[in-house]
Parts: sequence; C-alpha cells; structure tokens
Amino acid sequence: MGAVQRLIHTIDTFTDFSGRWLAWLSLAMALLTAIIVVARYGFDTGSIAAQEAVTYLHASLFTLGAAYTLKHGGHVRVDIFYREFSPRTRAWVNAVGGIVFLLPLCLFILGISWHYVTESWAIREGSPDAGGIPAVFLLKSLMPALALTLLLQAVSEVLRNALSLAGAWDYDG
Repeated sequence: MGAVQRLIHTIDTFTDFSGRWLAWLSLAMALLTAIIVVARYGFDTGSIAAQEAVTYLHASLFTLGAAYTLKHGGHVRVDIFYREFSPRTRAWVNAVGGIVFLLPLCLFILGISWHYVTESWAIREGSPDAGGIPAVFLLKSLMPALALTLLLQAVSEVLRNALSLAGAWDYDG
C-alpha cells in the first residue's frame, strides 16, 4: 500500500502546486482588465490582443483549476443526503462516482477533443480578429489539459477512497 499512498501524495502535490500557481492568473486577469478599461475610457485606445488575453487567462484558470477544486471538495454535489452519510458511506459514494462517472467523463473529453486540438495545432490556428493573439491552438489545448489533470486527480481521489474503505487511510472526504 505504500506505493499507492506515494502515488496519491505525488498527484496531490502536483495538483496543489498547479492550483496555487493558477491562483495568480486571477490577479493577472483582474489587473489586465483594469488596464483595458483605463486604456479604453481614459485614453480612448484599445487592444484586441489584451482583450483576448483576458479570455485566455479566464479559460486557463477555470479549466486547469478543476483538478484543484476537486481535490479540495469545491465542486457542487447534492449534499442533502451526502452530508448525513458516515465517512465510510461517503468513501463508497466518492469511489463509485469517480469510477462510474468522473474517470469516463475525463476519457471522453480527452477523446473528443484530441482531433479538434491536433487540427488546430497543425494549422497553428490564430485569432480571427486582426490584432488578436495568434495562438488559438494554445487556447484549444486547454481541453485535453483539463481532461488529463482532472483524470489524474480523479485517480488520486478513487485510490484515496479505496484505501479508506480498506482501512489503510484515515480520510473523511
């Protein structure tokens, strides 16, 4: 069981590191938005690339932050029954839900986005707007990145709950 616990710890460490790093994107997004507003209304000038950059930051924050949110129990769930469950029943619900719903969803997203993203990379797809960011292919790459990071954290959650059910992990998630 030591190897499984190390795997869980490694995935969780990666998720925490990336989540904390991504949190800075919200500050960058707020500052950039303020600069755009001041430039537009204070100096009567604008930048399509800057406006698109806010969209890129926003998309990065929410897609790549999904795994961090899962790890810290921030996703919406139906707590009417769940909150009354014992830790063991919660572990069962989390493990089965991860195996039946979350892991297949991640694989589905990865599968359906792969061709879409590789086509975009093949042509180095850029912004349709003049002066926009010439890297739409990077924005589209967030879809498989979401699937992979969420898949990793889902594996960690399923394994943690399985260890909890086996009595090898003291976890109340």
